[in-house]
Amino acid sequence: MKVENIKNIDRFFEVVDSCEGKVELVTGEGDRLNLKSKLSQYVSMANIFSDGTIKELELVAYEPNDINKLVNFMMNQ
Repeated sequence: MKVENIKNIDRFFEVVDSCEGKVELVTGEGDRLNLKSKLSQYVSMANIFSDGTIKELELVAYEPNDINKLVNFMMNQ
């Protein structure tokens, strides 16, 4: 799924941390980073945004409940 214009970065990572299964960030090169890893979160934050907003991410979540959490976050942020 593609997500756009994430303004509340802290809340986004709280939602990711609350997911039961893996949540992966797909890089432009096709690599997948486990977003539940704190190191991957810091690396992705440093590389993806510079003005406090994440413009666009491609995420892969494997559990239906996790997908619902992420979609709800995006709709209500």
